[in-house]
Amino acid sequence: MNICMIGAGYVGLVSAACFSEFGWNVTCVDKDEARLAELAHGRSPIYEPGLDDLLARNMKAGRLVFTRELGPAAHDADIIFLAVGTPMRRGDGHADLSYVFAAVEEIAPYLDGFTVITTKSTVPVGTSRQIEERLKALRTDADYAVCSNPEFLREGSAIQDFTHPDRVLVGTDDDRARKILERLYKPLSIRNSPVVFVSRESAELAKYAANAFLALKISFINEVADLCEEVGADVQEVANAIGRDRRIGDKFLHPGPGYGGSCFPKDVSAVIRTGRDNKTPLSIVEQVERVNYERKIAMAGRVEKALGGSVRGKTIGVLGVTFKPNTDDMRDAPSLVIVPMLQERGATIRAFDPQGKKHAEGMLPGVHWCDSSLDAVDGSDCVLVITEWNEFRALDLDEIKARMSGDALVDLRNIFQPAAARAAGFRYSSIGRR
Repeated sequence: MNICMIGAGYVGLVSAACFSEFGWNVTCVDKDEARLAELAHGRSPIYEPGLDDLLARNMKAGRLVFTRELGPAAHDADIIFLAVGTPMRRGDGHADLSYVFAAVEEIAPYLDGFTVITTKSTVPVGTSRQIEERLKALRTDADYAVCSNPEFLREGSAIQDFTHPDRVLVGTDDDRARKILERLYKPLSIRNSPVVFVSRESAELAKYAANAFLALKISFINEVADLCEEVGADVQEVANAIGRDRRIGDKFLHPGPGYGGSCFPKDVSAVIRTGRDNKTPLSIVEQVERVNYERKIAMAGRVEKALGGSVRGKTIGVLGVTFKPNTDDMRDAPSLVIVPMLQERGATIRAFDPQGKKHAEGMLPGVHWCDSSLDAVDGSDCVLVITEWNEFRALDLDEIKARMSGDALVDLRNIFQPAAARAAGFRYSSIGRR
């Protein structure tokens, strides 16, 4: 089976590497020359645990090729995946499908024989039918089926998610396409990973509904955390209690500074607009979007409170700036709201992130970037934990306190124990705990 993957971004690159690991021949097409140059040298342009080894192994075996040339890859493909970006459109919050439709126009001349064309990108309901209409106008003679196969990958554990999925969701109305996609995912189905076939509209909407629901859980537990602080409860005890209910589950019940990343913000926005366009407003999801935005702003206020009401003239050592650990992704990271607000209010920021500096430097001007956690906290009046990298959990609180000028520790991820922090001499502030 020959696969053409259009787009070597996060989704396309991980998917291409994993499909080649299954034994399929994958050609990954991208226009970014700098990205292709890195890949040619066996280096992944993104940080994802295990990805470098996967790329090197399959490139060496000849199953995985990266190129700028679309024609031969599309001509020979049994399946063409569209894994290009669908960012939030400026001005109205809808998903921008211009890259998807541009890719469709580019592959049209090269279609030869029956070809399955499948969206991997997250696209609004009805996109598969729009692609179909465009192809009909471009190639009346072509034989193809347009399908939806959304990804459910978590940054930081994407390879595990791809190779051991909760489910593989495929939207198709074509029997020939179904047989090809069943064969494509046979390495997973023989290991009892469920491959679920639904209509194209159901597959497209299910992706948005899943992300909106997870965003809802995050915003819900953040609001419960605030209530816990007022009534003397412990949000971690509350979350553990409700998470044991199988109807609720224990995932995404960890309070923090709000969600970010490449998926939740844009997907929540896009499904809200889809609801409005179809006169079925999703009022709960709209509230989630508002709560999450206000959450990030409120976190800067917590730092001010920890420093007696003002951060002017204070030095704050920031630990972690990426939207989550085990990734270098800065898209919609809470730090992009919190850090500039603290700077505007007169604070000096020293920051360290194990992987985030490369992308964060241009997005957070004025920050002094440090080479280690201990360097970041040197001489600081306050230490602020924004991202819960595992290496931060192992820090010696006594050593941190000894290096600081002040004694405030604001832990937005609850990675430290309150008793241990107090024993080290900190005025400790966390989320939703007594």
